Amino acid sequence: MAPTTETQEAYPMKGGDGLTSYSQNSTYQRGVIDAAKDVIVRAVEEKLDLTNPNINSCTSFRIADYGCSTGPNTFFGMQNVVHAVELKYHSIQQSPPEFQVFFNDHVDNDFNILFKSIPPSGQYFAAGVPGSFYQRVLPKASVHFAHCSYALHWLSKVPKEIQDKTSPAWNKGKIHYTGVEKHVTKAYFVQFQKDMDIFLKSRAEELVGGGLMVLLLPGLPKGETLFSKTGAGMLHALLGASLMDLAKKGAINEDKVDSFNLPQYHPSVEDLEMVIEMNNCFSIESFGTLDHPMRHLPFDVKRTSAQVRAIMEAIVTDHFGSEILDQLFEIYTKKLTENYLVFEKEIRKDCDMFLVLKRKSN
Repeated sequence: MAPTTETQEAYPMKGGDGLTSYSQNSTYQRGVIDAAKDVIVRAVEEKLDLTNPNINSCTSFRIADYGCSTGPNTFFGMQNVVHAVELKYHSIQQSPPEFQVFFNDHVDNDFNILFKSIPPSGQYFAAGVPGSFYQRVLPKASVHFAHCSYALHWLSKVPKEIQDKTSPAWNKGKIHYTGVEKHVTKAYFVQFQKDMDIFLKSRAEELVGGGLMVLLLPGLPKGETLFSKTGAGMLHALLGASLMDLAKKGAINEDKVDSFNLPQYHPSVEDLEMVIEMNNCFSIESFGTLDHPMRHLPFDVKRTSAQVRAIMEAIVTDHFGSEILDQLFEIYTKKLTENYLVFEKEIRKDCDMFLVLKRKSN
C-alpha cells in the first residue's frame, strides 16, 4: 500500500487549451526541454548500463515524468528519453523493448487535456499517476528512468515561519524571498531541504538500482548571487508590487497581501550538491547549465505576462479570488514594460540547471 503523507498545497498550472492556458503559454519551459535533449542522449549513452539485470530482465522500459503538467512539453521530454534509449539499444545491435511512460502530477492537474493532446505516434504506453511527488506514487523498483522538468522549485508548502507575525522570518510586504532577509531566506531553504530529501527518498524507492534520473530546474549559478537579481526574482517582485498597488486602490486588503507568499525556492548549485550528498541515495553523474534558446531573444513583455499568469493564476485565485485577475495582470504588464531594461541578458543572473543522477545499488 502506498504511504500516506500530510496534506500538501497544490496549485496546478492553468488547464485547458485556451489562449490563457499553460499549454499555450509555456514556451520557456519547452525551451528548457529542447536545450536538455543532448544532455539526455549523452546520459543514456554513457551512464545507462543495459547489462544491468534490473534493466535487461524486464520486457518493458519504464519512464516516469514527475510534475508533467498539462502538455505538450511533457511529450517532448518523453520523446527525448525514448529516442535516447532507442539509440542506446541500436548501438549494441539490439531491438529496444516496449516503453511505458507514467505521467505524474497533482490530482488537480488537468489530466483530461493532457491525454487529449497525447501524440498518436504509439511510441509508448501511457498512464496517468495523480499525486504529489513529495511522496511515493509508484511501486518499488518500477522505474528505469525518471524525469522532472521545471517542477522541483515548487515547494510542498510555504514555510510556516513566513506567515507568523511573531517570527523574525515574517515576510511582511513581500510575496517571496529576495535573498537579503536572512531569516526569510533560511526558512525557504530549510523547507527546500526537507522537500528535496523526501523527493529523493521517494524516487530512490521507485527507481531500480542503476536507474537514471534527470532533473531540470531554475536556480542560481555558483557564487554569491541574490535571488532578487535574477529574472525570476524580479518577476516575483513586480507581481508583489502589482498586488500592493491593488491594495492601495482598495481592491484587496493589504493584510491579504502580507499573508500571501509563493511556495517556491530556486536553489544554488551548492544547495543541490549538499542536499543530494546528504541524502546519499544517488550519485551525481553530471551537472551543468543549459543554453536556453530564448535567452538569445529580445525580452517579450506580453508573452512573459501571459506565461506568469498561466503559472500563478491558481495560487492567486485561491488566496484573493478570481475577480482581481484581469486588473492585476494589467498592472503587472505595465510594470514589466516600465522595467524592460532590467531584464536585459547582462543583468539576469539566474540559470537553468540540469542534473543527471544514478540510483545507487542497494
